[in-house]
Amino acid sequence: MRAVQIVNLDGPDRALAPAALPEPEPSHPLTPGAGVVIDVHAAGVSFPELLQTRGQYQLKPPLPFVPGSEVGGVVRSAPGDAVVRPGDRVAAFCMLGGFAEVAVAPAYLTFPLADGLDFAQGAALVLNHHTAHFALALRGRLAAGETVLVHGAAGGVGLAALQVAKGLGARTIGVVSSDEKERVAREAGADEVVRSGGPWKDEAKALTGGAGVDVVLDPVGGERFTDSLRALREGGRAVVVGFTAGAIPEVRVNRLLLNNIEVVGAGWGAYALGRPELCRETGAALDELIAGGFIRPHIGARFPLEQAADAVKLLESRTATGKVVLELRG
Repeated sequence: MRAVQIVNLDGPDRALAPAALPEPEPSHPLTPGAGVVIDVHAAGVSFPELLQTRGQYQLKPPLPFVPGSEVGGVVRSAPGDAVVRPGDRVAAFCMLGGFAEVAVAPAYLTFPLADGLDFAQGAALVLNHHTAHFALALRGRLAAGETVLVHGAAGGVGLAALQVAKGLGARTIGVVSSDEKERVAREAGADEVVRSGGPWKDEAKALTGGAGVDVVLDPVGGERFTDSLRALREGGRAVVVGFTAGAIPEVRVNRLLLNNIEVVGAGWGAYALGRPELCRETGAALDELIAGGFIRPHIGARFPLEQAADAVKLLESRTATGKVVLELRG
């Protein structure tokens, strides 16, 4: 089968190389028995793949290996405990192996793909939207009528968070860096948009009558995190999802004390992968939001498999909107 491997840790230009490999066995490290074997039509490209090309991600398989954590495709075979059957269109989280014509995913992380979504959108669904739902509903305790501010609101996680938040009945404020990213964020459901290069904290407070927002969702990190705490109302929650800016911020805990606010971590993978029932419940919740018209993954760029390095570099450039995908079949 056609595949792309990470063969060294020199960054996306040199680390990613095409390969002809045997098809994978139906076993999977996240499940005790057989996994779901999927003919891959599209594979999602995510920030972890960029980090893996430099050996900077916590998951460090021996070289060479096939990266790619999520796919959209058609089931070739499935174990008896799966809710999908051969021939079904699916969205799946495979953790590794997605940059290939055939991938294997655990049954509890393989979900029927709604008729209104194409395979590329299936490859954009699991990692970002499960993360967003986990971060907002479970960790951030977002309630209908509350206001959530989303950093990186035109990125993969950011757009997913806007869509999930709207589906949960929240008011949304997106933080973006350009006119094009503002357009994308508004199409995803942002009620208001502020610019990351401007006085966004003051603007967010003004939009809430001076009270501050209920929840900040931050996949970016970096220097803006202190202002995220200042943008919260009393009792607000800052939910940390990642650090795409590179710098990991530090918190002066007196700020938490003075305003009775919280900083909450939301590491979906570490928490959810050992809890199959949570994954199934989240999948069902997202299906309801898809059926309600709230969720429609935004595909910002599509590349053929052979251009995987270009796809990963697009993430590195920080110019991508929504999800970048590799398309392997028509």
